Amino acid sequence: MAKKAIPISELPVISKQTDPSISPDLFITGAIILIDKPLEWTSFDAVKYVRNRIPPKKVGHAGTLDPLATGLLVLCSGRATKSISQIQEEKKTYVATIEFGSSTPSFDAATEADHTAEWQHIQEDVVKKVLDEHFTDTISQVPPIYSAIKVKGERLYKLARRGEDIEIKPRNVHIHEHEIIEFKPPHLTLKVTCGKGTYIRSLAHDLGLMLESRAHLSGLRRTATGPFDVRFAFTPEEFDLFSTSLEKI
Repeated sequence: MAKKAIPISELPVISKQTDPSISPDLFITGAIILIDKPLEWTSFDAVKYVRNRIPPKKVGHAGTLDPLATGLLVLCSGRATKSISQIQEEKKTYVATIEFGSSTPSFDAATEADHTAEWQHIQEDVVKKVLDEHFTDTISQVPPIYSAIKVKGERLYKLARRGEDIEIKPRNVHIHEHEIIEFKPPHLTLKVTCGKGTYIRSLAHDLGLMLESRAHLSGLRRTATGPFDVRFAFTPEEFDLFSTSLEKI
């Protein structure tokens, strides 16, 4: 009989707050591991890194981060992998840097600009008004074609790379809150807390169009997933030292 998923509140969390005298067996029985993913690493790079440094080889992540994004990646080991879907349902917080004046096919800096537009007319009060009116609560959003969403069994980014023209259906996502941290035209730094399936890249792209300009996401950092905060997440180097110390106990 398959074991049921453990409520995430009952799972041990391995973070920078964890006492290094813990037993390595904790990873086997099931634990949540907080990692601060570096720039240009894929989510699987982080999974592989951790998997090579702890007893169980069963490790998974609870929410992909693009290679150009940094920040909190929640990993699960052992029995905790059965609780990944619970974590994915948690709301997430990001700090995004949006650059006005140009858009890209991927909606971020991974591809070259395909359209440019004036941005000098954009004012902070207007940005806030548009965010409040169009990017609050439940909104309809079209995911970027350069994404891992599957259409007819194939990832969208593979279709995009082949130059195939495909219709992407919009879907409803939820924006819990947003806050302008800094506005230094043509750059906007925005804090966004959102629900599952939200693409901050799409938000950046759509915001540019609504402001009669163009925009793309030039930087993204995930700072929280549900109750988990990036402040307590290990960098890869910190986790390496932590796992090494366990072996000596």
